[in-house]
Amino acid sequence: MAGRDLASIVTVMAILGGTAGYLLSDHYSNATDTALSASAAETQHSVENITETASIPDQTPRHETVVLEQGSNLMAVLTASGLERTIAYDAIEALRDVYNPRKLRAGQEFELVYSGDTQDSDELLDVLSFQPDPETIVSVSRTDDGFNASSDKIELTMAQNVAAGTIEQSLFLAAERNGVPLPVLMEMIELYSYEVDFQRDIQPGDSFEVMYQELNNDAGERVRYGDVIYASMTLSGHEVRLYSYTDSHGDTDFYNQKGESYRRALMRTPINGARLSSGYGGRKHPVLGYTKMHKGVDFAAPPGTPIFAAGNGNIARIGPYSSYGNYIRIRHNDSYSTAYAHMTGFAKGLRQGSRVKQGDVIGYVGATGRVTGPHLHYEILKDNVQVNPMRIKMPSGKMLKDKELETFLADAQILRKQYAELSLENRKIASAD
Repeated sequence: MAGRDLASIVTVMAILGGTAGYLLSDHYSNATDTALSASAAETQHSVENITETASIPDQTPRHETVVLEQGSNLMAVLTASGLERTIAYDAIEALRDVYNPRKLRAGQEFELVYSGDTQDSDELLDVLSFQPDPETIVSVSRTDDGFNASSDKIELTMAQNVAAGTIEQSLFLAAERNGVPLPVLMEMIELYSYEVDFQRDIQPGDSFEVMYQELNNDAGERVRYGDVIYASMTLSGHEVRLYSYTDSHGDTDFYNQKGESYRRALMRTPINGARLSSGYGGRKHPVLGYTKMHKGVDFAAPPGTPIFAAGNGNIARIGPYSSYGNYIRIRHNDSYSTAYAHMTGFAKGLRQGSRVKQGDVIGYVGATGRVTGPHLHYEILKDNVQVNPMRIKMPSGKMLKDKELETFLADAQILRKQYAELSLENRKIASAD
C-alpha cells in the first residue's frame, strides 16, 4: 500500500511542477518517510518471523521400509537403517512379548516410522510394524517408558466360490484344469477318503462339484481359503453329495443327502495325494524275492508327506519295529487298531499312550525298514488280525433324526441353491470374458 501511494505522489508532482510541486512534495515528505519507516519495520518483523519459523524442527514423521535379507537378523536390519544398537535392542526385547524374532524369515518387510525431531537419538523410532502372516499385524510402539508391543488380527470378510469338472485322467488334473485351489482339493479328498479308493474307484467320465469359502481383506484381496461347505462326486453314475452341517449341540460334520455322517470310525486312506502301489494279499516280495502275504496296503508318496491318524485313539506302540522301520500302532477301541510303517519320523510330542484324533498328523512318509523306496505301509487290524483296508465295511458314523434331520435337509437345500446361483454367475463372467 505504501509503494502505490508514493508512486501516485511522484506522478502528481511531475504534472503540477514548480511551487505547487514543491509545496506538495514538502507536504508529503514526512508522510513518505513515515510510510517507508513502517514498511521497514514490517520487513524486519517478517524476517524475525522467518528466522523463528526456521528454528522450529520439522515434526513430519519419516517412513521407511526395510527387508530382512537371507542370513541376516532383525538387529542387523535395524542398525543398518541408522538406528542405535541400544534402541534396536529395546525394540526387539519388547517384540518378544508377542512374537518370537527367531520365527522371522528372509523377505519379511518391516515398516519403520521415525519421529520428525531427531535431535535426541533416544526419541528416533516411533513405530516398527510388520505382517508375519496375511491375518496378523505386529507393532512395536514407543512409549514414555520405552517400547510396547502388540499383535492384532486383521478382520477378514467371508465369501464363497464354486468349481466343477469332469474327470478324464485323474481328479488332480481335472481339479487343476477347473481352477480348484489345492487346499480345497486336499480337503475334498480327505472328506471322501472314508469311502472312496481314489486309485480304483474313479473312472473317466466321473465328475465333481465343490463350494468353498474364501477369506478376503479390506482391499478385496484373498488372504486364504476357508472350509469346503458342499461337495458332490458322481462315480460310475452314483452321486454322493456331502453337506457341512452344525447340529443343535454346536458340532460340525459332513452328512450325505440322507443325513448320515460321512465320517467313519476309520479312514481307508490316511494320506493325501498318494498312489496305491501295492494291495492287500499274496504277492512276490520286492526285497525278499518270494511270494509272501502282504497284510496291508502301500501308498507311494514323496518323502516327508504327512500321514494322518485314521481315527481317534491312543498310541499303543511307537518307534523302530523290525522290518517295519519307524512304526506307529493306534488302538481305537476294543476291536480295531491301525498300523503305519516305514516312516521317516514322527510328529513332535507323540509317545506311547498319547491320545490322537482322526486327521491328526502322526508322522511322515519315509523308507525305513525293509523297503525299496519311500511309501506308507498301512494296516487295519480287527481283533488283532490284519484285514483288507479297502474291503472292510467301516463302522458307520452319526445319523441325524427327527427335528435335527428336518433342519439339516432344509439347510442342505439352501446350500444347493447357493451353489447353483454361484455357478450361473461364474458362467456369465466366463462368457463375458
